[in-house]
Amino acid sequence: MQKFVDCVARELEKPRPILKQVVDHASSRHEVSRDELGPFLENVVGGLEDVEIDLLFSPQFTPTLVDQAAFSPTIDEERLSEDRWSALTAALTERPTVARLITEDGVEHAITLTDISIGRFVTRLNLDAEIPEPLAKLLESMPPAEDRDLLKAVARRPCFRRDSARDVLFQFLVKTTADDAYSLADTLLLLELMETYKPADIADLLGRIPHWLDVLENEVTAAGQPKPFFAERVQELHGGGRDQRHADGSLIDRKKRNMEFLKRLETLLGPVAG
Repeated sequence: MQKFVDCVARELEKPRPILKQVVDHASSRHEVSRDELGPFLENVVGGLEDVEIDLLFSPQFTPTLVDQAAFSPTIDEERLSEDRWSALTAALTERPTVARLITEDGVEHAITLTDISIGRFVTRLNLDAEIPEPLAKLLESMPPAEDRDLLKAVARRPCFRRDSARDVLFQFLVKTTADDAYSLADTLLLLELMETYKPADIADLLGRIPHWLDVLENEVTAAGQPKPFFAERVQELHGGGRDQRHADGSLIDRKKRNMEFLKRLETLLGPVAG
């Protein structure tokens, strides 16, 4: 247990820039200006009700995939079952655990974390998730080595706990490795897809791809068309019939990348479903 206490404390006590969502919530909910944010964090937050603390800090202390990856070496050695998470949270609360949030003026503010924020972080680290041996061996051999902890964090996400869903990840990595086409960006797109749509297995995933491609193609077409004018005078200001406005290129590019990924995914996994 102690090594988990040390690992979690180390991550939570790293100086971190305060997230915009936290700043915005403090402003809208507690009417705290940016100049007042530091004193608010240090002097007021500790007296808030648990529900208010969770609303304020939930974005800040929900672990990211990178946060989860930092625990991969520890979980490789020993998993921590869910029935021990409350004890871990209690130990970190009693310790105490002090976060260091950096406001936009560059000042670091120490906040003693309550069991609400600590518990949120702990319960989302997937400390009990086991990676079956075939997938674990594959991940240990995946190039480049610096991606392995992150890939293990991907494999431990809840969407891959079912065998049939985990097989999607396994087959995807097997095929991309065999074709020398491994891409961390593509793997993260697969994670996003699995978490968003939760396909049951490879066949279910492949069956949905044509529809997703149709939707994306329509969205790209729509995004490429300038929005209609509300008046002729406005149209004249934009060049009359020669509309000089530009479509949102970044949005279109992202949708096109998603389409390309889906086509690659269909090619990679198609033979498995057959």
